[in-house]
Amino acid sequence: MTTTNIHPVSLVGAGPGDPELLTLGALRRLQAADVILTDELADPRVLALANPLARVLNVGKRGGRPSTNQRFIHELMIREACSGAKVVRLKGGDPFVFGRGGEEADALRAEGIEVEVVNGITAGLAAPASIGIPVTDRRCTPGVALVTGHNGESGRTPDWAALARSGLTLVIYMGVARCEAIVAALRDGGMRADMPAAVVASARTPKQRHAIGTLAGLPALLQTDPSLASPAILVIGEVVNLAALVSDLPLQHAAAAG
Repeated sequence: MTTTNIHPVSLVGAGPGDPELLTLGALRRLQAADVILTDELADPRVLALANPLARVLNVGKRGGRPSTNQRFIHELMIREACSGAKVVRLKGGDPFVFGRGGEEADALRAEGIEVEVVNGITAGLAAPASIGIPVTDRRCTPGVALVTGHNGESGRTPDWAALARSGLTLVIYMGVARCEAIVAALRDGGMRADMPAAVVASARTPKQRHAIGTLAGLPALLQTDPSLASPAILVIGEVVNLAALVSDLPLQHAAAAG
């Protein structure tokens, strides 16, 4: 395929929601775009900053709900790029953190289409920070692991036992539906029941809610409070004890015994 007059496709991270956390690079691509293929989790306030003449195509994907087929997204990006349009693939958070950006980049490059990646702030960092939790702190953890609680088709399952022994802060994406099983696996791996834990839902949006408790108490928190539904981030580790309400967003604070 000839790529003459084909613009690079931009895989752009929209961040967790708050437009204030959008990068300057992301803003420039949005303002120059002819076509924007947007995820469901991209905040409408971010889209409001885009070129008003751009065509916005919703290709949302959400676990447990009707979603746009990934192959169709690839074909749509390729078709629009080959038409000469400046294409932005807008993704919540960061394109390369549980965003399938790698798959999309491969599909485009296979057709000879150049790809640029504009990173965004991933919810796994923004959600804990919004309630004052540093995911790394030398006083209580040697690092952080970003893992998924939903493996999807042909995905690998995290080694929960190894993670339980690692001493790392665990930041779990897409873990609400499988919270009980994840907690059981971590407990089987040796993690103590009263390990501090938190859940942050709809981080950095007006709907943000959170609760703080213990590892053993996480399933009860989620079951008793429907406002903590997906999209949500689970945070497990000693750093949760450092939480402080540093945001002016409407938050909900709860505690649960192990």
